[in-house]
Amino acid sequence: MKSGSEYLEKFLETGWMMRVLIGGVAIYLLLAVILGMFWSSEPEAFSVTEKAQQHAQQNNTQVVTGYTTTVALMEVAGTLLSKSGGYLSNDIAPPGWWLDNIPNWEFGVLVQVRDLSRALRKDFSRSQSQSTEDLDLSIAEPQFHFDNFSWALPDSEGEYQRGINKLDSYALRLADTNKGQAQFYARADNFRQWLKDVETRLGSLSQRLSASVGQKRLNIDLAGDAQANQSTANEDEFEVKTSWSEIDDVFYEARGTAWALIHFFKAMEVDFADTLNKKNALVSVKQIVRELEATQQSIGSPIILNGDGFGMSANHSLVMASYLSRANAGIIDLRELLSQG
Repeated sequence: MKSGSEYLEKFLETGWMMRVLIGGVAIYLLLAVILGMFWSSEPEAFSVTEKAQQHAQQNNTQVVTGYTTTVALMEVAGTLLSKSGGYLSNDIAPPGWWLDNIPNWEFGVLVQVRDLSRALRKDFSRSQSQSTEDLDLSIAEPQFHFDNFSWALPDSEGEYQRGINKLDSYALRLADTNKGQAQFYARADNFRQWLKDVETRLGSLSQRLSASVGQKRLNIDLAGDAQANQSTANEDEFEVKTSWSEIDDVFYEARGTAWALIHFFKAMEVDFADTLNKKNALVSVKQIVRELEATQQSIGSPIILNGDGFGMSANHSLVMASYLSRANAGIIDLRELLSQG
């Protein structure tokens, strides 16, 4: 049998190993918290014209119509993968696992990447409804629609990078004026179609942000058509309120959406310059960008505040909803301008 001293020695040895293990875990968690704070910073905006020029110089090509928009889409999508901490939405270990603000920001950006890549495939690159779609864009668009939470076999980053590579191939073919295999048609009707998608996205986000304080709304689903029907009946009046646990999620999704749209609208300014000048609508685009840029102001609080509309404390969601609604109003006016002959 073991003596008492042997039992004591074994206990002290086990206790020492336990202290080392606990200390190691504590250090790891501390470093994860510090790293998480660093990863939670949003990336800065970039110049779409400078990126287009750099891309053209690196590939010994020239900037043609549609080139700036394509490169802007590539750079915005690439930022999801190359920013501080990389792509975080599919992380399964600390600190990425417990971060939620930046993953929601990433989702807002990703939705706009998906919408513009779809517009490139079905509208901007095609001359008419019966024309064939571009082969590179037919691959790029579904790549960006891949599951944004997949971390392995395959991972989201790999699928999105493949989409970026196909956009790069399309851009190079676009700039090859000798072959003319790829096209970008900067027509008012194409622009209006994309604006319609943006309008519905911002409208939804504005409603979700406004619901942070809870609202009683009247049912206007069938307004304007006396013969209209819907699948199931709804209440004439209902309350809409965003859950307290989702308020910051919606806020950061909106910031990511606006960040992506700032770059896309600035790229459209370049590629649709002739169309916008003809319609005297360039100033409208600039005003939309200005409203979107206001959403990127630094947040003077460590948390997203959710005060009452006219209460003592701020409500960040309502401020964000105000900027997005004004940008959306500008988009509606711009679509009207572009529809005029």
